[in-house]
Amino acid sequence: MLNIEQLSYWERSRYFEGIDFLIIGAGIVGYSAALKLRSAHPTSKIVILEQGYLPSGASTKNAGFSCFGSASELLSDLETMSEETVWSTVEKRWRGLQRLKEIIGDDLRQEVHGSWDLFMSSEKVLEYNISEKLSYLNTKIKEITGEDNVYSMDSTVAAKFGFDGLTSSCYNRLEGQIDTGSMIHRFHQKAIEANISVLFGISVVALQSALYNVQMQTSVGFLTAGKVLICTNGFAQQFLPQHDIQPARAQVLVTTPIDDLKVKGTFHYQSGYYYFRNVNDRILIGGGRNLNFEGETTTTFANTAQITDALKDMLSTVVLPNTEFSIAYEWSGIMGVGKTKAPIVDRIDQHIGVGVRMGGMGVAIGSLVGEELAALFT
Repeated sequence: MLNIEQLSYWERSRYFEGIDFLIIGAGIVGYSAALKLRSAHPTSKIVILEQGYLPSGASTKNAGFSCFGSASELLSDLETMSEETVWSTVEKRWRGLQRLKEIIGDDLRQEVHGSWDLFMSSEKVLEYNISEKLSYLNTKIKEITGEDNVYSMDSTVAAKFGFDGLTSSCYNRLEGQIDTGSMIHRFHQKAIEANISVLFGISVVALQSALYNVQMQTSVGFLTAGKVLICTNGFAQQFLPQHDIQPARAQVLVTTPIDDLKVKGTFHYQSGYYYFRNVNDRILIGGGRNLNFEGETTTTFANTAQITDALKDMLSTVVLPNTEFSIAYEWSGIMGVGKTKAPIVDRIDQHIGVGVRMGGMGVAIGSLVGEELAALFT
């Protein structure tokens, strides 16, 4: 790869010189921030740098759930957080999903078949607690969505979809699934249409604020920009060592096509540590990070035998019992998490801002986080 200093006058002046706003990370947050900046600064030079040849992290590597809160997650959060914190988080996720649909439109390819929080026979206490709190959950979620009876108990889930080892579930009729590849492609198109340059395969190694700009060392040489917005989520720790943000790897598998697949919707299992959905006539399954929290606190893309074996076992025993299948795709994505579920949206100094720590909810809140970050510079 050529160093910046080896480029032509045309290349350097067009892409690397006189940058007003530089965004690190071409994911949901980065693109949303760039588009918001463009609306506020019509003539500014805006550049997005992405370290991979496709967006790294999780924006196109997630499971494509458009979710805002399963019943088991909400009750668990209410045990450790205030009501105000829990429901303000849910409200932000809901608003974020509506905003994402506004930005992307039909290219989001959203399907709303609902989601199910699945319970095993050993989770009778959890199932009972949720059924007892159902009226409360529906009252609170109506305040956010305006919709009645969002949550309901469903004891027919196993028979309906052919699952094994499950006794009941809690259904959320508003959650759905999206095509994250189509979504990020539309984000990229909108950026180009807005005269925003997107450069792939360039990583920022280090950066520092100077008097009038930000000075950066990148994988292709030295670079400056008036303002820099860090939108690298799980990879942000290198720039923000004092902040509470850790990488969290999530591993995913997708089967080959399955004849007469009954499954349609999104599903949370074992308190959300496992999750699956249909992708057309295939099953996508992910999770298992709870099997090795320490090992999955990494920015290394890889699939491990420990977790892929557990996912395959769940497929064969719970999701697709008595059904032949094989794995066609496997990958991992890197999320950003912390001790709390609130994202970090902050202006570090007069030249540098940060929008990271999506907590595994980047699809739901990424667009809002990006726009809130951009608003700090408008």
